[in-house]
Amino acid sequence: MFIWPGLFSGFMGKSPEFSYPGAELALFAQARNWKSYVKSEIDEYLVGDVLEIGAGIGGTTTALNDGSARRWLCLEPDQNQVNRLQLLLGRHRGHAPVVVAGSVAAFAQKPIFDCILYIDVLEHIEDDYLQIQTAAQLVRPGGHIVVLSPAHEWLFSEFDKNIGHRRRYNKRTLGKLMPSEWKKIKLRYLDSIGVFLSLGNAIALRQSLPSSSQLELWDRICVPVSRAFDRVLLGTFGKSLLAVWQNPAHC
Repeated sequence: MFIWPGLFSGFMGKSPEFSYPGAELALFAQARNWKSYVKSEIDEYLVGDVLEIGAGIGGTTTALNDGSARRWLCLEPDQNQVNRLQLLLGRHRGHAPVVVAGSVAAFAQKPIFDCILYIDVLEHIEDDYLQIQTAAQLVRPGGHIVVLSPAHEWLFSEFDKNIGHRRRYNKRTLGKLMPSEWKKIKLRYLDSIGVFLSLGNAIALRQSLPSSSQLELWDRICVPVSRAFDRVLLGTFGKSLLAVWQNPAHC
């Protein structure tokens, strides 16, 4: 197994006990249209050495990692999820991602990645500002940080509470997390149709988790419609928020 030289600041040791409270990962791993949509929005940044924060059970990893990146490192704080992820990725032939248990704070503070991903992860982290500032030190000149997060605090629901969301974002609150000198490449809302589904859950249904049939309906019908409407709306409306920032040094 290859590890980048100088990857960690020292012996990682055993990371603090952490257990992810959500039960949605296996369910949303089946959302193929949604993951394909996200990949189409960020595919050009998934090159070089990629760090995926909060890789979970690998639903995002397998959807995004198509072999274009030189190396792919999955970082996950929940040891149970790490075990499942290692089993999943161990079945893949060829150059499989490296899986590491721990947090971003364990890395040596020097630029060793070309892209760092937070796909539906940042909203779970208590100190999101410190998290992004720490991650920014790990990105090479010209590299990127990519964040996908739930949008709009007024959509916060029982679902968010159940899976451990601390917040939802808008363009202002997400944008202010980045170092001021970094360049904003993309900041847009996705899934315009999904806003109405999320609002219905927040106001009326109050479900802590969608059913498999609801998830399938959203992914098969609503996501393709959203892709069309999102283009018309130019990223001004949606239930998810996508941000891409670039380290401008020597670009």
